[in-house]
Amino acid sequence: MSSPEALYETLREAVGDVIVGNEEVLEGLTIALLTDGHLLLEGVPGVAKTTIANAFARASGLSYSRIQMTPDMVPADVVGTNVYQQATGEFQLKKGPVFANLVVADEINRATPKTQSALLEAMEESTVTIDGDTLDLPAPFMVIATQNPIEMEGVFELPEAQRDRFQLKYTVEIPDRAGERKVLDRFDTAPGLGPSAVEQVIEPETLQHASDAVSEVYIAEPVKEYILDLVAATRASPMLQHGGSPRATLAFLSAGKARAAIQGREYVIPDDIKSLAAPVLKHRVIRTTDAELADESVSAIIDEILADVTPPSADTTFAETDEQAVASE
Repeated sequence: MSSPEALYETLREAVGDVIVGNEEVLEGLTIALLTDGHLLLEGVPGVAKTTIANAFARASGLSYSRIQMTPDMVPADVVGTNVYQQATGEFQLKKGPVFANLVVADEINRATPKTQSALLEAMEESTVTIDGDTLDLPAPFMVIATQNPIEMEGVFELPEAQRDRFQLKYTVEIPDRAGERKVLDRFDTAPGLGPSAVEQVIEPETLQHASDAVSEVYIAEPVKEYILDLVAATRASPMLQHGGSPRATLAFLSAGKARAAIQGREYVIPDDIKSLAAPVLKHRVIRTTDAELADESVSAIIDEILADVTPPSADTTFAETDEQAVASE
């Protein structure tokens, strides 16, 4: 069960009793887990953002913590601090909830920018600094943050630098009538059903083997060029004030490999990149004032870019050839 494909199917089955639908989100969570990425979930209250994050954390078998972000929090509430012990006359380190393999930062945009920034070093370097001492975080380290739409009251928009550190972003939508009926029926028979019902199904060595397999996935030169073309198109778009950063380019690379692997392929195809365009880009790009006034959504702009940028032709060989394999050895 160490293949990425088998790991993904196992995780899907484990959380299936608790989570209805949201297949794309579960795929994104698995991709981030396999590539040391961080993931942002956005949606109105009540659409199970936190339930999805907690259920996934339990199934993964990693140590995890949940931080309920609030406006009165300070950075020490996240990373920890040195506490004076009167009995010994010495300071003792009290680690914060960020010291876990998987950190669920619930409603991250309810915290002030100062507290949000406490996660910056952790997400980028997998370390935190407390009173001048730099401490390593557990490996692997992953942040799953949930947020309410910025149009709602009492929230602080994430700074651009913070958003850029999230590999992927997904919007958890209100389910359609059929999906909501499934939720209704499921909780009618099991009112107490929740993340606590999810059992660990992944062992650490299994996760490591699957991650190693992802790094071996082949990506052909035409697909690399396609990634560069898409990111360049966001920077040139007259509808965008800021396009994708180099981190967006690298996110396409790592996430594309992981998606190919959980689909059972040893090579990336253009469809992998297309499916990841919105999750990789929509939290990184910034619309121009004209685009905002025209009510042009970020999703629509990304769709237009996908339509305008020509992918590699269908007759391109995406799998690694024997000659290429020998040359890379």
